[in-house]
Amino acid sequence: MDKGTGLLRPVILFIALVVVSESRVVKVPVGPLVRVEGQAVSIRCNVSEYQGPTDQDFEWSLVLAGDKLLQLVSTFDDNFMDPTVKDRVNSGDISYKKLADNAVELRFKKVRVTDSGLYRCSTPSTDSVISGNYHADVELKVIGDSLNVSPVIPKLAVSEGESVELQCNTTRGFTEHTFLSVTWSIRKESGPLEEIFAFGPDDKIKVGSNYTQRYTDGGLRLDLRGGGFYGLVLKRAKPSDQGEYVCTAQEWVRQGEGGKNWRKILEKSVEMGKVVVTPTELQFKVNLKASLNPQSTSEPTELRCQVVDLLHLQDGRLGVTWTYSTNAPGDVPQKKITIASLNEQGALITGNEYQQRLDSGDIAVTRKESNVFVLRMLQTQDADMGSYSCMVTAWMPTQQGGWEKAKEVQSALATVQWTPKIPVLQVVAHRVREASTGGSTFEMTCQVTGQYLRNPGYTVLIRFEEILGGKSRKVLSLSQDSVLQSEEWSEPSRIDSVVLEKTGQLEYRFRLYGAQVTDRGFYYCDVTAWTRDQKQEWIKAVSAESNKIEIAFVHTGPVFNISIRSEANSVSPGDTVQMKCIISILNASPNTGDMAFDVRWFQSTGWTVDNGGVPPLISMDRWGVVKKSGSNDSSLERTDQHTFVLSLHNIQDRNVGEYYCSATPWLLSPATGAWSKEKDLTSASSFLSVQIQWWESLKMPVGYGVVAAAIAALFSVLLGLAVAHCCFSRNPMHTPRSRNKLMDLEMD
Repeated sequence: MDKGTGLLRPVILFIALVVVSESRVVKVPVGPLVRVEGQAVSIRCNVSEYQGPTDQDFEWSLVLAGDKLLQLVSTFDDNFMDPTVKDRVNSGDISYKKLADNAVELRFKKVRVTDSGLYRCSTPSTDSVISGNYHADVELKVIGDSLNVSPVIPKLAVSEGESVELQCNTTRGFTEHTFLSVTWSIRKESGPLEEIFAFGPDDKIKVGSNYTQRYTDGGLRLDLRGGGFYGLVLKRAKPSDQGEYVCTAQEWVRQGEGGKNWRKILEKSVEMGKVVVTPTELQFKVNLKASLNPQSTSEPTELRCQVVDLLHLQDGRLGVTWTYSTNAPGDVPQKKITIASLNEQGALITGNEYQQRLDSGDIAVTRKESNVFVLRMLQTQDADMGSYSCMVTAWMPTQQGGWEKAKEVQSALATVQWTPKIPVLQVVAHRVREASTGGSTFEMTCQVTGQYLRNPGYTVLIRFEEILGGKSRKVLSLSQDSVLQSEEWSEPSRIDSVVLEKTGQLEYRFRLYGAQVTDRGFYYCDVTAWTRDQKQEWIKAVSAESNKIEIAFVHTGPVFNISIRSEANSVSPGDTVQMKCIISILNASPNTGDMAFDVRWFQSTGWTVDNGGVPPLISMDRWGVVKKSGSNDSSLERTDQHTFVLSLHNIQDRNVGEYYCSATPWLLSPATGAWSKEKDLTSASSFLSVQIQWWESLKMPVGYGVVAAAIAALFSVLLGLAVAHCCFSRNPMHTPRSRNKLMDLEMD
């Protein structure tokens, strides 16, 4: 083999693989396709693995004897049709529909028996290489409509307990590949058809879901005598068997790969007539009335379901099912929700949506007497308004020792409805004692009035506003369970100066002892009404605020001013600087009494804490206790009664910034012996800068450099000596002995 041939063979093999992998495939359904005359028929054809344009064209033809083709329709040639089918194509009786770029359907509006034959779907080539199949054939077999269903008119009225026998005769012309099924159904009143059971098309019996147990017990069977005879036998007829019976015959064919799927090609039904079952036992009526009808939210409801005119129950038992539906407009279908049931054993079966309320006891379903059932709601809610009904079921014993439903009777609807009343709450505040001077006692009461609230509890919160309409601050609260809680009253020394108590059924009293200047403002009650839900847990109903009572005594005490002094505003690193916070007093009198101050020093460097304020650098309270925040070289001392000196030691870069002081004056009343707090004072700020000289800025890095260089030089010398010692001590060429030996050799 020459070299050229060796190189050519892989190329040829690759082209062959590409051609094989892209061979065109035209597919139609697996036949034969059996259809009934007069029906609409469609045959699908699709192509894959092709080359060229995405959108492909198709041609449909009928294969005649001798492999001749009768042309029908084409997707690209309107004149493709044979003259013999032109009228059917033009009228739309024969047509096509493009389903996708690569799929099409041949359609018959009303197929004829003469349309039976072999149909071919062809696709013109758009491939670069002819490969694969370009057409596919499928057989269509059109059969005549020979299916007939005729009833044998049954006995239209039977007594309860008798058997009902219904007969249906079905005939058809035999056609290969077709199968028959017969279905028995019942329509009760105006409801939909309910399947009892079906036979076929695979010679199997399928029982309806509501008749499975009855079929298992032998109370339902299919009578197959042959010759197209299909009989339905119902043993021990019950009133629930009453209705219109329908016999339905259907013809089927298998389709798909291997005939795995069933396709219905024809169906015919016949009504057998209405069968009436006359009860002989198990008669009664059901009356429903409201023995307790709520007029507002949270009131109890009691519905009484009574069975009357009960005859022939004998060994039977009664059960009940309670249902609820919303009050929807007349043209809107109502959704029924099951509340609960009592079965034939007297066991309670709860509905999903009412499980929690039944478990908690808010709803109870009981049997008062053998024929009386009661539904009771302890606290009716707005969502419970609607229509209620009870359905009583009579149960009779079966031969197998179980129970079966003999009759169900639905009551009329009972409506639970009232006009919802919105809870109303009013709160009025009254001044009991006025704080006319600093240190005196303030007292007010809040009177609560509520409407449309069932067994309410009240939460009372005292609020304070420094100016009318300004930001409010919570002072003290009393919960609906009488738990007293201090809210934003943040002065530890005055915790006991505020009191809130319940002094009457709907009256609450607030008292403030030792009123101070900072206590001046507006006080009012914020009241919330609470009611209990089904779990006896508190739920919020409504809130209201009272009118506002003002504390506005005239301040006659001294006037304070605060200032700051600094001995230097520009210092060098390492220095110590002092700043003075000086408090001056005006209008002081001999009766002013002792004074004390809380003093705080601040450094503002641009950073703040989470609450939006600047933390104090250092502080001293009125008792002389000093506190520092963080680690800083500062101290604070009181040099006289009104002067507080801040000392900053070992000044560094971090000390640069603005400094100011804040003070809170406290006055001791000679009359009462109580301390009163004055308004906070804040001084102006003083800026402190640090001077850094060039030598001061360089000496440290230069010093570090010199030391580092000296260490490096010393290390280099030591390293050189160590290497020299190691190398010369171990090399014999450099020993004195070797040198003497060399001199001896030279002399020789």
